[in-house]
Amino acid sequence: MKRPITFFVHHQGRGHANRTMAIAAEFSRDRPVSVLTAGPHLFDGFERDIEIVALPNMIGAGVPTERLYAEPTPQVMHCVPLGLREMRATMRAILDHLDERETGLFVVDVSAEIALLSRIASVPAVQIRMHGDRSDIGHVGSYEASVGMLAPFDERMEQDDYPAHLRAKTFYSGGLCTTREPVVEKADARRKLGLDPTAEIVVVVTGGGGSGTPYAPLTVAARAAPDTLFLTLGPTHREGHETDFSNLRELGWVRGVTDYLAAADIVVASAGDNTVHEIARVGRPLAVMPEWRYFGEQTRKAEALVRLGAAVTRPAWPGDLAGWQSLLEDARRLDTDAIRPLYAPEAAARAAGWLEGLTDELWAGATSDARPAIAAVG
Repeated sequence: MKRPITFFVHHQGRGHANRTMAIAAEFSRDRPVSVLTAGPHLFDGFERDIEIVALPNMIGAGVPTERLYAEPTPQVMHCVPLGLREMRATMRAILDHLDERETGLFVVDVSAEIALLSRIASVPAVQIRMHGDRSDIGHVGSYEASVGMLAPFDERMEQDDYPAHLRAKTFYSGGLCTTREPVVEKADARRKLGLDPTAEIVVVVTGGGGSGTPYAPLTVAARAAPDTLFLTLGPTHREGHETDFSNLRELGWVRGVTDYLAAADIVVASAGDNTVHEIARVGRPLAVMPEWRYFGEQTRKAEALVRLGAAVTRPAWPGDLAGWQSLLEDARRLDTDAIRPLYAPEAAARAAGWLEGLTDELWAGATSDARPAIAAVG
């Protein structure tokens, strides 16, 4: 029997779960797969046979005393409040599951602390590699504690400051996009959506991991380019003083995001992993406006896109007419040949093959009573 592969899946947004499902769907059918997550609903309807284990939701759990709350966080960790029953239950559930299933590889998407826990528990772990300023001792320590890292993006997107010894143990799958909708030609997409075949159309996209695209800057964009139609997909965030314009339409969550991207002349979007790869898959000029994320994740990803000539950006949302006119003009000049290769159709299959191969390599020749090396604790 093949050694099981277990995933820890963060439940913020849908990206971590969607990535896990895309990879797990490519595993060989005789590979046991389990998922530990505080968002089991994210896997509703997934067709592959996997075990889902619900973890307690630690986010927002209250520290029981002011004295415990006052204890400083050690530099080697990021989020380890003291006295939380939910945290103890989570760690206990993880360790019990890894032990009971004899997990061969623990894929952590994402948590530096849980990767360290896995190493302490003597279970080999792989961390999902994310962009950001992660040179702190907590991140580097967890990377070094892992047997490898899986980067679900093109290696050309890697940061220059990512250490060489960590790059050497990182597998780059190419741009992993979990969207499977067919991509149609621009004219066909506009006909399908009932959009003007000749107008310039800017589609503004945000993912589900934040509070939404700020709406006020888009009203300035609508005034700056009155002959351009702006369509927003996903949530928007209003401040209460905005003036609406006829060439700016809020569509909210829509089915068939791919069709809207295909209908666009320009896409304005955040720098979420799947969002970027969706746009690369369709091949549209991208004005990337990174959302705030821990450790500057989206900011560093946006920098990589701009460095490759795959996107344009600004330090902040333009607040004046000239600022928007300049941004749109820069986007119009982009060569989409730079962004298209950042999507890899085979990325999920490549990631799955690497994870399975690594698991089998790590455990080749192992038996229940094998003792090939002496482990010393102290």
